[in-house]
Amino acid sequence: MLSTDLQDLAQAALRTSASFRLDGQTALVVGGGGGLGQGMALALAAAGANVCIAGLGDGADLTLSALEWIGAKAQSHNLDATNEEAVAGLIGDVVNNYDRLDILVNSQGLTKLGAASEYLIDDWLSVIDVNLKSVFLCCKHAGKHMLANKSGRIINISSIRGFQGRAEDPAYSVSKGGINQLTRSLAIEWGKHGVNVNALAPVFTRTNLNAEYLDSPGNYDWVCSRIPLGRPAERSDLFGPLLFLASSASRFVNGHILPVDGGWLAA
Repeated sequence: MLSTDLQDLAQAALRTSASFRLDGQTALVVGGGGGLGQGMALALAAAGANVCIAGLGDGADLTLSALEWIGAKAQSHNLDATNEEAVAGLIGDVVNNYDRLDILVNSQGLTKLGAASEYLIDDWLSVIDVNLKSVFLCCKHAGKHMLANKSGRIINISSIRGFQGRAEDPAYSVSKGGINQLTRSLAIEWGKHGVNVNALAPVFTRTNLNAEYLDSPGNYDWVCSRIPLGRPAERSDLFGPLLFLASSASRFVNGHILPVDGGWLAA
């Protein structure tokens, strides 16, 4: 006969695979119209979540069609996530339409590189606004609802550049480092109220935005030489880590910045 403790452990093991499912939950993916956010929206939908995507750009309709093809109850919203009034209004609309908001993914981002001594302050502010201010605003207003319900998952999209400096990058890497610290701070403040806050930190990941850079032989070879797995990431490489952090499978993971980098930071 198994002891009661061992039986309980075995039952927990049997429940593990089911804990990755998101059936009946509602997710909001900011920046879900393209790039990394588009893939993440599809991954959440495939796990059973209803998915709202928000952001600026022309890719939302295509993402929405793919979400509906998967079978998700999906919506698309135009959003300037640097505008607090707009963010608060959107969060309210999502909660009103779905009666809940369980998961927030902040995937919005902007990159502008240049020599620090010549870098325009307007460019610096625009990167910080999109990459950091908007993430805080979305966390703030989604967090109000999650705190009231004593439940929620927030996943911020950082970068390996949040851990490392880079020449001619006085804004993007700074913003990603800020996301890491924001994630940790909110995790400390909100964890005891049932809201887990974590982040993913991808390495170079192939999207339409950076395909031209990666397809350059010199750039591709350099990136591959830095990654022990020998290749850049694909968007689908983020699906498993995302679903882990979005689901109850990660119920005791809080304030963690998870690199999805093929070993870049270890090398």
